[in-house]
Amino acid sequence: MKVRMSCVGLKNLLQGLSFSVKYYSKHNHLQTTCLSSKIKPKKCHILDCSGSTCTRRTAPPGSILPWRFFSCKEGTKIPSKRKQNTSIITSELLYKNLLKSEQENWNDISARYEAMTKRIKAKLEELHNRYTFNSESPRIKFGENMYFEENGCIFFSKADDVGEENVDILFSTEDLGFSDAFIQRIRISPDQRYMAISLKSENSEEATCVIMKLGHFPVMEKVIPNVFSFEWATNDVLYYTSQKNLKCQNVFMTTFSNQKHTKLVYTEQDARFFVDIYCTKDRRFLTINSNSKTTSEVWLVDCRQPFKLPALVQARTKGVIYHIEHRNDELYILTTYGEPAEYKLMKAPVASSGLENWQLVYALEEKTKLVDLEMFSDHSVMFLKKAGHLYLNVISFVSHSVQSVKLPTWACEFELESHPEHTTSTCYFQLTSPVHPPKCFAYSFKENNLIEQAVQEVPIITNCHTTRLLAKSKDETLVPITVFHNMNSKELHRRPLLVHVYGAYGIDLNMSFKEEKLMLIEEGWILAYCHVRGGGELGLSWHKDGCQHNKLKGLYDLKACIVLLHELGFSQPKYTALAAASAGGVLAGALCNTDPELIKAMVLQAPFVDVLNIMMKTHLPLTTEEQEEWGNPLADEKCMKYIKSYCPYQNIKSQCYPSVFITAYENDQRIPLAGVLRYVQKLRKATLDHASKTNKKGNCIPNIILDIQANGSHCISSWEDSLNEVARHLAFLNKELEEVCHLQHQTKSCK
Repeated sequence: MKVRMSCVGLKNLLQGLSFSVKYYSKHNHLQTTCLSSKIKPKKCHILDCSGSTCTRRTAPPGSILPWRFFSCKEGTKIPSKRKQNTSIITSELLYKNLLKSEQENWNDISARYEAMTKRIKAKLEELHNRYTFNSESPRIKFGENMYFEENGCIFFSKADDVGEENVDILFSTEDLGFSDAFIQRIRISPDQRYMAISLKSENSEEATCVIMKLGHFPVMEKVIPNVFSFEWATNDVLYYTSQKNLKCQNVFMTTFSNQKHTKLVYTEQDARFFVDIYCTKDRRFLTINSNSKTTSEVWLVDCRQPFKLPALVQARTKGVIYHIEHRNDELYILTTYGEPAEYKLMKAPVASSGLENWQLVYALEEKTKLVDLEMFSDHSVMFLKKAGHLYLNVISFVSHSVQSVKLPTWACEFELESHPEHTTSTCYFQLTSPVHPPKCFAYSFKENNLIEQAVQEVPIITNCHTTRLLAKSKDETLVPITVFHNMNSKELHRRPLLVHVYGAYGIDLNMSFKEEKLMLIEEGWILAYCHVRGGGELGLSWHKDGCQHNKLKGLYDLKACIVLLHELGFSQPKYTALAAASAGGVLAGALCNTDPELIKAMVLQAPFVDVLNIMMKTHLPLTTEEQEEWGNPLADEKCMKYIKSYCPYQNIKSQCYPSVFITAYENDQRIPLAGVLRYVQKLRKATLDHASKTNKKGNCIPNIILDIQANGSHCISSWEDSLNEVARHLAFLNKELEEVCHLQHQTKSCK
């Protein structure tokens, strides 16, 4: 699924209620040069730094958006009885043997893809060098001072003088003994005396928070393990949340004055809820946010009185989500309260913040997705998606007017500037698509107009055509599809097609720029993004209509999309591949069981393919939390039968399947590797059984390949690991569809 940190604006709230989710990855600034030649550059880093907010999200090519999901760590111990211990030992031996067998199998067949993989890697690196956009790190401006991060180093300079010779190094992961970690987030205290940094390794979910005392010679003041989010309430008071076994339920306060101490200030008792903290843009309040997938609750810490107990804004109400910002002694509340159950902007006095005092400021139109919201001193900017197009809605708190701006039709994703100042008169952001590198735009509050940035090194790709379609699903619901293809391509029905799907948690398909997508377009591929129910492209109702007892609707949507594409002449089944990651593996795997004739090949990344077994294991730390998405099969027999009806693992049968390439991770704490191993073994057996029964001349046995990575995790991998992974995926697809890919290798895919 996906993962989250404190995101730009309210994006952490809006991404399908991703409170329990850590979110990485938007841009592909894959390599930058460290300003100090003494420090070894790192290629994979993510920065989320803030005086108010600032997010730098760096994603390798093809990296999944790792939303919060199941863990392979067991949270409960089995009683030590002899019979059970024997069973455990047998199970562990079986697991190890399966793991070893799959690793040996991959080693045997990987040579088949070696030459193709090498060619694709070279092409991706060349494209990255060609389309690298604005490799400069986000700047955090505090008065006359500037802070920024590059390649594991945090730098300081005067705002008007950022030349290399005038830059000081405040922190280095390598010099301070954190060489295997990347910088995830930075928070600088209001008086700039302290800096809090979270560090995370690519193979771990847990982050470490390092507090530096700044000055002429920065000194490491404190190290706090297992921290998820943190904010400075005052100059020397830091609030932070602790994470244990993928759960985050405690908030602590620690002081750095003469009398240093740490104390627990909040505990969440309900296992369905995940806690994080966020500072309002004007730094007036620190918010403690306790959220499940469908319900939320916020407590306020007054930054002027940080030792005072947090105050509740509104007690949780089932099905009501809300998030808080502050302006001029009023709370601005982004919430789903009221009908229809979509997001609305409301407000209430700080002193009487109960739900009965909430007043409507602005309500979204039907089937509109709120992607992000940013508060400024006199304006609020809403980033919206409607009918596949992007819009800005600018609300003026002075004139009480709303300005709606339709953005360029090629754009598919927004990215707010990394550090918008609260009092600025201009909102800066970037637009991108899978095949268009980020392009800078700005909206001027004074002029009430959209400005395309004059300095733009990367041109919009002009030879790629974007088409938006609507497929009619089984129940007549119209499902959006976004299609990209080279305008110079002829005979589209003979071109290879790569279909993308996700369909869970109210999360949109990731449609930010990726070098590999542009490469495929240049080589004649068609790319199709199916925005099925369960995702969030058409608002909260779109998600609700595709979760729990509605999961099969997402499957029907996916089938309808692929059928329509073929009917309209976009490729045909024997040239069609399907790509999915994490929870997207549910629909992709289900389609392979119900309609395998629609596709020729499939690539899955850390896929969730064993839904029923996982949802039956309550000792896994996230199972209870995930019941709001999938249901509770232990408490509801109908739910159990329903999950069983679509679960990819449960419905494997002897038939002709497409070829499948799966990448999984040994260190994946969210998708248990054992479930993926079971799925691959059962799928491989079913294909062999079918081949032995039919025994027709020319009948092909599909390739079922599992690539288990020792490095990386569900959340993030290094640039090098991800580059290799993407290249292997594309090499596999090219081999399977080589009849139409016009590649140099002419070997038949069926061996």
